[in-house]
Amino acid sequence: MKIYRGNEYYLRGEEQLAGYLEDYHLQKGYLLSFNFNQKKKVGVRKVMLGDKVLVEAVV
Repeated sequence: MKIYRGNEYYLRGEEQLAGYLEDYHLQKGYLLSFNFNQKKKVGVRKVMLGDKVLVEAVV
């Protein structure tokens, strides 16, 4: 879980999750991001980061 604090912070969160997945020999992980911006895009998306699958939800 992360609080959205800008795109660069968000991308570092993806890299962090991919690192955890690598450490635990997993291929799929989930990232929940809380975004308090008025113009946010909420929803769920699937992102490929190397050989890892990240399922990301923005609320």
